[in-house]
Order: sequence, then C-alpha cells, then structure tokens
Amino acid sequence: RIFVLGIGFFTLCFLMTSLGGQFSAKRLGDSPFTIRTEVMGALESRGVLRRMSDMLEMLMKRMDLLARLENTTDFHKGDEARFPLDRFQPAAGLMERIQAIAQNVSDIAIKVDQILRNSLLNGKVAEGRRDQCEVPRDPKYPDCAGKVEWMRARWTSDPCYAFFGVDGTECSFLIYLSEVEWFCPPLPWRNRTAASPSPPPLPRVQAAFQSDLAHLLELIGTGKESLSFMKKRIRHLAQQWLRAARRLEQKLKGRQRDQKHVLIHIGFLTEESGDVFSPRVLKGGPLGEMVQWADILAALFLLGHSLRVTVSLKELQSHLGVPPGRGNCPLTNPLPFDLIYTDYHGLQQMKQHMGLSFKKYRCRVRVIDTFGTEPAYNHEEYATLRGYRTNWGYWNLQPTQFMTMFPHTPDNSFMGFVSEELNKTERQFIKSNKASSMAVVYGKEASIWKGKEKFLAILNKYMEIHGTVYYETQRPPEVPAFVKNHGLLPQHEFQQLLRKAKLFIGFGFPYEGPAPLEAIANGCVFLQARFNPPHSSLNHEFFRGKPTSREASVSSQHPYAEDFIGKPHVWTVDYNNSEEFEAAIKTIMKTQVDPYLPYEYTCEGMLERIHAYIQHQDFCTTLSPPLPPKAKSLAMQSPPSPLALSPNATHLVWSPSASRDPRAWPPVDSLQVWVSETQHTCTETCRRHGLVCEPTFFRFLNKKEVFLQLSIACDSTEYEMNHLYPAVAENVHECYLQKEPLLFSCAGYNTKYRRLCPCRDYRQGQVALCRDCL
Repeated sequence: RIFVLGIGFFTLCFLMTSLGGQFSAKRLGDSPFTIRTEVMGALESRGVLRRMSDMLEMLMKRMDLLARLENTTDFHKGDEARFPLDRFQPAAGLMERIQAIAQNVSDIAIKVDQILRNSLLNGKVAEGRRDQCEVPRDPKYPDCAGKVEWMRARWTSDPCYAFFGVDGTECSFLIYLSEVEWFCPPLPWRNRTAASPSPPPLPRVQAAFQSDLAHLLELIGTGKESLSFMKKRIRHLAQQWLRAARRLEQKLKGRQRDQKHVLIHIGFLTEESGDVFSPRVLKGGPLGEMVQWADILAALFLLGHSLRVTVSLKELQSHLGVPPGRGNCPLTNPLPFDLIYTDYHGLQQMKQHMGLSFKKYRCRVRVIDTFGTEPAYNHEEYATLRGYRTNWGYWNLQPTQFMTMFPHTPDNSFMGFVSEELNKTERQFIKSNKASSMAVVYGKEASIWKGKEKFLAILNKYMEIHGTVYYETQRPPEVPAFVKNHGLLPQHEFQQLLRKAKLFIGFGFPYEGPAPLEAIANGCVFLQARFNPPHSSLNHEFFRGKPTSREASVSSQHPYAEDFIGKPHVWTVDYNNSEEFEAAIKTIMKTQVDPYLPYEYTCEGMLERIHAYIQHQDFCTTLSPPLPPKAKSLAMQSPPSPLALSPNATHLVWSPSASRDPRAWPPVDSLQVWVSETQHTCTETCRRHGLVCEPTFFRFLNKKEVFLQLSIACDSTEYEMNHLYPAVAENVHECYLQKEPLLFSCAGYNTKYRRLCPCRDYRQGQVALCRDCL
C-alpha cells in the first residue's frame, strides 16, 4: 500500500513537471520562425494533460480497491490494528486531493484544447503570411531587393543566419533584413516588442585615478613570453607611473571624467595572426611594440577606466558578443565598450567577425600603428584609383584614429611610449661615472652589423665598442672580434650599460625604435646616419607595402631624434663621408651632455596625452556637414569665413569676432593658415613656422573665400578628391577644394601646387597638444 501510494505521488510530480516544461516554452507569436515548433509543443502538452487525467483516474480506482480490501481484512488485532487506521486516514485525504486535481486537470485539458484550436488557426494565418511576403518597394531602402536576392542564394552560407531565425522563407529574409540588419523597412504585421523604448542609460561612473597596479597585472594574464615582458616592464616603472598619476590628478583639479569601458585587443599576439613576437622576446626580437602596449595598458588603467584585455580570437568574440557562424551577421547585442584599442591584425579580426556591426562601431576603434597611415592610403576608393592601395590600408577610418609611436605623421594621433626617468642622485652618478671612450652599437640582430666593417674600424680607433647581439652557441661572424659582445641583455642590465657609455651609435636600422630615447635619457650621445635621398616607400623596400609614403620625412634612422631633440644629444652625419663621420666622433668625445628626456616621453606626458584624447576625440559625432560636390546657388552660399588676415599680413588666424564652437578640439584659437611652397608638405610648412600641422582644421580652410583672403587669384575653383587639396596651381590660377573630408592630409606635395596648410601652436615638450588643449 505504501509502495503504491509512493509511486502514485511520484508519478503525479513527474507529470506536473513535464507539463510545466511544456508551458515554459516561448509564447505563441513571439517569433514566426518558431510557429511550427510551438504548435507541436502545444499539441504534446494537450496529450500530456489527457494522459495525466487518465493516470489519475487509474490511481483513484486502485486506491479505492485498496480501501475495500482494508475493510474486509480482519487479521489486524491489538495494537497492530491502530497502524493501518492511522496510516489510512491520510491516504483517504490524499485520494480526495487526487480526485480534485484530476477534475482540475480535466478542466484544463478542455481549455487547452480550445486554445490550441485557435492557435492552430492563427498559425495557419501566420504560415500564410510567411509564404506570401513580398519585397517592399520603399525608396528609403533602395538595397532591400538586392539583399533579399542575395539571401535567397546564400542564406545557408553562414550558420549565423539560422541563429537569427532565417529558415529560407521570404518572410524570414525580410524580418532578418529589417530587424537584425537595416536594409529593409519593418513589416507592418510584426509584433515588434523590440521596438519598445529602451530604458534610459545608467548614469556614468566617474573615473578615479588608480594607485595599485596589481589588478592590471591580473588583467593582462599569463601564458606568453610577450605578456611576461609587458608585466615586468609595468612593475619596473610602477613608482614612476604612480607619481605621474598623482601629479596629473593635481593638475586637473578634480575635473569630472567619465569612466570609459575599454577593450584592449592585441591582435599581433593572437595565434591566428601567427604571434611571431612572443617566441623572439628572449632572442633579440623587436620589443618596441610590446614596450608601447605595456605603457598604453598602464596609462589607461591609472586614468581610472574599466579595462578588458584579450590576446586571443576566442576571447575577442566572447567580449564583443559575436553570434555563432562565420562572421557575416551583426553582433547579438549593442557593443559594451566605449573604446577599443587594437592593431592592424586585431582590426582585420574584428571586421571578419562583426559583420555590419563593424561599420556601425568602427568610430570607437583606436589603431596602434607604429609607422602611421596617411589619408591617401586610408581612403579605399582613392587608394585603389590612385595606386596607394597596400595590404594594410583602405579602412576609411578618420586618420586620427591611427595612433603612432612617434609624432612623425600629424595626420595620425601621437600615442608614444615612456622612457625611464632619472632622479637627481642617478643623474649625478651617471655624470661622474661616464666612460668617455665607450660606445654601444644599436642593433641586437647580427644582420644589422653586416657590411659595417668600415665604420666600426674608424670607431674602434677612438672607442671601446660594445654590442648586445643575440646568439645561442657561437659568436655571430658579422660582429668583429674587437667588439665586446654581451649577448642579449635583460632591460635592467642594458640600462646599466647605457649609463656607462658615452656614445650610442646606429647603423641605419631599425627605424624609429625606443632605444635611442632610452640612451639619450641615460646620458648618451646618439650618432646616426643621414639618408640622402630620404628613405620612403618610393625608394626603400622596408616602407614598401606600408600605408605611408613618408616622402621627404625619413631623412635619418630616427627622424624624431633629429628634428625634435638635435644637438648636442643627437648627431646626424653622412656615413658615406669618412672624414665627417670621424670628425663627429672626435667632437662627441669632447662634448659633455646631461641625461635628457622629452616631456612627452615621460609617464606624466603620456598620461596627459591619453587623457586629452579620451576626453576630446569623438569620431562618432560629425562636427561639420558633408562638403558640397557641386557649386552652390547664390541662395545657398556658405557663411563668411571665420578667418582674418594676421596683423603682418603673412597668414590667416581665427577672427576675434567669429563665433567659437565649444565642441571643437583643438580650440580654434590656436589655428594659423599658411601657404606652402611647391616642394613642401604641410607638415614641413608648419614646422618651418614653429608650428604643427593640424588636419582637423582643414574644414575651416576648404572655402573659396580663403583664397581671396590670402590674395590668391582663382580663375576657376573645383571640388575634387585629392589628398593635396585645398591647393592652388598658381601658373594657371586654378584653385581646388577638397571633395572628400577623409582625404584632408598634412602629408604629400606636388611641384604643381601650393597648398593651404592649417597649423597650430603646441605645448612645450608635448607636440600632440596645443597650449590650451588640456
């Protein structure tokens, strides 16, 4: 009896659980893609209800039979007779409950049957809609028909379409293209619960300067030599970073700063990109990129922003919300990050896996790009038509979204890195322990030394030469026997070597690395080769294929050191002239120099710069309307130029009477307009006037009135796509304005044109920021 009661009660619980599972499915009508499944599930639910009612009836009959048997049995006597009586009273109550449940289940079954009949009728109507959808002809959605045609042929090419409910019917195509993508208009018969207004965004959390780097080290993770290198660097510079953060906090005086959600995806360290750097960390491979990434991580964290760090494609997909498939569909949810810092490898991975969402969110991307990307290479159509297309360009980003290691390309933003600062005690120790006849060669790979015997022989007459060339078992034959080779040194030991040396000498490669700045910061003189003609993509294999021409700008191994530091810390000579080379060495040996580090390469300088970028750079909001491709009518003439002739009538400045857009950054007061010579880029033109070219100001120059203000006669004025415009061909009095804002460029020149160049002032030691930019 007890066994039968237990089995009956367990069966009841099981059936109720099964019934609950059936009713927990999606409600009918939530999605037309699940109508068949929902109807079948409901039919099964009706069957479960009927089976449950039948089993409850059977259970009641068996319990009634047990009751009769109990009444006819007389073998229970004495105290034993009380046991069945005590037990059977609750059993009778249970039977009453079961009878009531059975009646309720029977009623429910009848009601469910009525609901299912109506649902099946509605399902047939909906099924008819699914089979009868027509492609809408709406001029606001001109691509709709073409996209539906593509879906008919290719919807099975990526599982992500099925993930979003596409099943091969016309209606599923249109629902996907109107609700997941945005090529077709919404279907009027759809119950679009998603269209309900979203809740207001949560209030922004304010960023607060951090004082403990331990959490950052956890975020970076483990498993790669490159990550270990970055973490060691952050630990080594931790105290300098923390002191710099406190100084910047005091400088900002409690200014409100929104905390940004930031994704840092280091694409070149992913297995999918090959990760050629990690295995070479301990073998003399290039460390400049990892130095920069370590410093970017430290700066973003100390500024108080919320970070996520990824070095694998799987992690990237997870953080972005990529749907399953091959990357043709948009993200499943809105992008949870305000900013994404990545490199070209990461940019390619994001494009492959974000579908249309990449175009929507690319304004939030910042690309760490060592050598820079010029506008002519960035604009896909222009690069293709004019021969500027490379493997790394044509992204159609705003050029200032690319962030470089050195400020060699004003079209891009200068990100930089940091070098170790010395305190007073260390500076004094270096000055008193310098060896006036000791030189260290810049180059950890043996190939850099090949063919340099002539220079080394001259240098060896005056100085003891030290090298840090990597080797495993046998000394590299490219390194002469008179050179004292230390092998690959840890960073700390390399710093100690620089603190003893008088000279740090480069042999022309690698270009623009961090080591020369570290040497100058440790009291060395940097000697480098002058390139004549300057190296560029037009004449040197290294730059060929990179999205930058660097015309006339790579005049030495390290142009930044040559242009922004110079003598006595930096000497640039013609290595093909043995007399000039030898004379330079003699002079350097007699020259006393103190350790020197430009402010922009200190921890505080980098924090200041990244803070300004995050606060002011907004590539998702357009400040100016699109430029007109055709001449306007007289009734639609543009407003008067906000520029005025300077007091000495040599250039234009912002007119004191003109209004100022408070959102404009840099502030327009810093603008000066100069006209270039025919063989000068705008970068060089501004530098000759002690200024920096500022591409964001081109929009103020791109007007016919500006030519008139500069007394330039224009017989004709044309809008065209050309990265040299606005400009004037003076010999024929033809003026040209820029048709495509993405092509505004400080780089490039042509002997036919004199260019209009937007220049600005800059903070001492911080070329990336104007005087009032902070």
